[in-house]
Amino acid sequence: MKIALIGSTGLVGSIMMKVLEEQDMPISDFFPAASQRSAGKKVKLNNKYYKVTTIADALEKLPDIALFSAGASVSKEWAPKFAEKGCFVIDNSSAWRMYDNIPLVVPEINADLINKETKIIANPNCSTIQMVMALAPLHKKYKIKRIVVSTYQSVTGTGVNAVNQLMCERQGRSNEPAYPHPIDFNCFPHGGEFGDNLYTSEEMKLVNETRKILNSQDIMITATAVRIPVLGGHSEAINVEFENNYEVGDVREILDNTAGIIVQDDVENYIYPMPIYSQGKDEVFVGRIRRDESCKNALNLWVVADNLRKGAATNALQIAKHIINAGILK
Repeated sequence: MKIALIGSTGLVGSIMMKVLEEQDMPISDFFPAASQRSAGKKVKLNNKYYKVTTIADALEKLPDIALFSAGASVSKEWAPKFAEKGCFVIDNSSAWRMYDNIPLVVPEINADLINKETKIIANPNCSTIQMVMALAPLHKKYKIKRIVVSTYQSVTGTGVNAVNQLMCERQGRSNEPAYPHPIDFNCFPHGGEFGDNLYTSEEMKLVNETRKILNSQDIMITATAVRIPVLGGHSEAINVEFENNYEVGDVREILDNTAGIIVQDDVENYIYPMPIYSQGKDEVFVGRIRRDESCKNALNLWVVADNLRKGAATNALQIAKHIINAGILK
């Protein structure tokens, strides 16, 4: 199995290599690639050091699977070139997510969309992944009518510069800020870029990607994305209104029996999901499961996940494993 990793020196790229080791992927050749300025650096995988090459050099190696985590502009330019060579591209950027002919995949939900012809596969936004993981099995049972979601997003979602800003602020050191405001001892409702409708790009990803993954364009969705000074993962307060009635006990049972979900919901013992405990884990954690008493057939959930793991690297590598295990690569 020949695997290329585009964006190998970035924050998500480093997590992808960590997950590659943990997942024990059948790798015969590994081609880490990055921008021209990073070429020549070395990265470590399975106790072996690899020299980082340019993306063009990685393309010449004709990998079977290329994992892209280098931004939308890089993916737009290079993903089609890899696909033309017969390589399966799993792209972690926003470049291809909303194309009708490109599947937007969370393997536990819609891996069946992948076939031999789908050479480019989009990895959803981190906030979307954890939300649909919790909502997909409930949608199947009760049919979702409306979602109201507020996110509490880790600075790791912005990248290493944002992490540096937080730590420098905490230590009283100056640095080049990633955000227009201080992040330590603060939170601000600004994720991505503001659009003409006054929603941010992070908020609209939650709207558009959720509808596509759940294959339900009629679901009403509104979102507010908030950045907070934590490292461990993203948290979401989700209010979901169903077409059909439900029992809270049944909801807990459905989520308990959903692969990739861990229910942490014992308020008497102060047990509920928190990003400090989700860091480094691949599961999506769900708690504070309770009926919305102000609205018929509505439910409140608190959902937490490591945005660099299930929200990015782990989901991408689960897609890769599906391609291998389902025999699609042959």
